Amino acid sequence: MQSSIVIEAKFRGPPDSGNGGYISGAFAGHLGVLSGAPSDGAGDAVQVTLRAPTPLDVEMQVIGIDADHLDVKQGDVLIAQAERIELELDVPTPPSFADAAAAVDASPALQPGLNSLVPGGLGFHPICFCCGADVDAAEGLRVFAAPVEGFNGVAAAWQPDAAFADEEGFLPSAVIWAALDCPGQFAFMNDGIRTGLLGRMTAKILKPVAASDQIVVIGWCIGIEGKKHFAGTAMFNQQGECCAVSKQVWIGRQD
Repeated sequence: MQSSIVIEAKFRGPPDSGNGGYISGAFAGHLGVLSGAPSDGAGDAVQVTLRAPTPLDVEMQVIGIDADHLDVKQGDVLIAQAERIELELDVPTPPSFADAAAAVDASPALQPGLNSLVPGGLGFHPICFCCGADVDAAEGLRVFAAPVEGFNGVAAAWQPDAAFADEEGFLPSAVIWAALDCPGQFAFMNDGIRTGLLGRMTAKILKPVAASDQIVVIGWCIGIEGKKHFAGTAMFNQQGECCAVSKQVWIGRQD
């Protein structure tokens, strides 16, 4: 089976390509569409491997290999591959929303002079759909993960804008994947390591997330193997329940 997908420019990470978490979640959702299963991604762990930068406002082809695998291509260029897999992850206890909120000023998303791709921009990725501080709250998620005292990683106190709620008041799966993205990279930055782009993301949505909740998103380092930097991220609702988890591979920065 085959369908198509377009990633709108507002879902960018770098200036000219898609946010790794959002596009991974969007591709994962198409895996459900092609197999005839629900397309929200809930209950399934899906691994998305990003093979090339995802273009913006350009139609791509989503090609179902079978019920558990798909390829995303733009012409002859392989953009990404998605597959269902098992995901096991030891998730640490998160800081409170209040503690994460109190630490926000230390987030790389709010530090000047970290990004040379957007002159005059604020933070590490000023216009990123997930962590961009220069993006309006109704257009970007503004997940500002920061180191929190007593927690071995980073955490963001996140209150989604109502613009991101679906008809039932919940966050769409691709938005959840997006919010899980940047805290993984920020966890390495907290350890003094700047990685390159997201290469692979495996995520599982455990339960719906209400857009009205005060949400905590955490990120922590798992390990490094050569150029591969492994991170974990997780999302907790206002009741402290873990609603989504991800394991990420960030590619070592090329200086």
